[in-house]
Amino acid sequence: MRILMLNPPFKPKFSRTSRSPAVSKGGCVYYPMWLAYATGVLEKAGHKVKLLDAPAEGKNRAQTLKIAKRFKPELCALDTSTASIFNDLVVAEKLKDATGCFTAMMGTHVSALPEWTLQQNAAVDAVAVHEYDYTLRELAEELGKKKPNLAKVKGLVYRSKGKIIRNESRPFIKNLDELPFVSAVYKKHLNPRNYFYPANLYPEITIVTGRGCPFRCTYCVLPQTMFSRSYRTRSIESVIAELKYIKKAFPKAKEVFFEDDTLTANPYRVREMCDAMLKEDLQLTWSTNARADVDFFTLKKMKKSGCRLLCVGIESGSQEILNNIRKGTRIETIRRFMADAKRAGILVHGCFMLGNKGETKETIRKTIDFAKELDPDTAQFFPIMVYPGTEAYEYFRREGFLVSEDYAQWVNEEGSHNCMVSRPWLSSRELVQLCDMGRREFYLRPKFLAGKVKEGLADPKEFMRLAKGGKTFLKYIVRGTK
Repeated sequence: MRILMLNPPFKPKFSRTSRSPAVSKGGCVYYPMWLAYATGVLEKAGHKVKLLDAPAEGKNRAQTLKIAKRFKPELCALDTSTASIFNDLVVAEKLKDATGCFTAMMGTHVSALPEWTLQQNAAVDAVAVHEYDYTLRELAEELGKKKPNLAKVKGLVYRSKGKIIRNESRPFIKNLDELPFVSAVYKKHLNPRNYFYPANLYPEITIVTGRGCPFRCTYCVLPQTMFSRSYRTRSIESVIAELKYIKKAFPKAKEVFFEDDTLTANPYRVREMCDAMLKEDLQLTWSTNARADVDFFTLKKMKKSGCRLLCVGIESGSQEILNNIRKGTRIETIRRFMADAKRAGILVHGCFMLGNKGETKETIRKTIDFAKELDPDTAQFFPIMVYPGTEAYEYFRREGFLVSEDYAQWVNEEGSHNCMVSRPWLSSRELVQLCDMGRREFYLRPKFLAGKVKEGLADPKEFMRLAKGGKTFLKYIVRGTK
């Protein structure tokens, strides 16, 4: 079967795979990682698959439809997000009109609201909910038969005789080693230079060593809508084999980023992976997502094996707010972690979120001051972005704090985040302005600026990263929100 796996056109450089999809102020563009994993599964099953990342390649709707007509797909599978959902529905309709294909949608938004999605546009034939790699494989198998029986496809919500049918849920994949290397899919279908993470060396390759997250944060969308609150991992042997492949296939890549929700959830496994990297003498630079509680012994081993940077969700400088969102971290533990990371020689990209449950201007002031006290290598300040399917979304909707449930409003005209949470004592606009203030106070410190100049001059690789990210980011720092 001919299958088009599509990251649909929307805003230029719209990063749909991000945890908060938007056009990033720092120029960040994520790989369409989950589409790519499913592409590998479908190709392994013998299908003719084309993976097209329209935002990363700068393709508009007309150009995308032209490519689709040329490819003549029988099945079109579209990635989606809350902010882009109405655009994505139109793209699905245009694809169906142009090619006559069966249309399926996947992603966080449609996993949370599959029936709602099918009610919005009759051109959408089905939604593959949650972890969709094997759902799409079975859907393609059925569609290839003379008499398809979609009722057999677990994890599928579809339209049949004017009714919406929801099939039995699909169990999450137990053996992730069965999945093809996502990096091999990138090699065949994508250009790594289209993807940029401001905190990482450029160009980089993003993979995962596991799916899901065992922690209970109320706001995080992927564990609650896609991959579950359990952490399923690949074998160390599988990870090492892919790293060896990346070294050969992408000789110009400067870094590998492990995009697990929380790689450090199992410190023993992290140390085991580091030992394997050292044993194989990979000499690979890598970064990953981490919690602010990794012990110094593990940090040292990570550094020795090539770890350069940790992306850490610190979120707040108020213990009350951390408790409200069930983050499970303590202010004193975060301070110790930051000191240990610096002592180990590992950079930290700190993520701070303003506007969570219980937030006030006073707690936000604490967070901005805490960010400056911790002094990570880089920091981001986001207004709370809530998505269907998360506990945070339900809380703010129940309390009457959602500005609108028109999902098209989740980003502004430029594609940047548009906070939809507003309280009488803390409006959505004030939240965005306070994020701007946090960025300015953090990045315009003489200490920070002098350190970045010194860092860039000392290491040409870091200079390239700082120059590429800073060029896009600086205009937001200076201009702020109007």
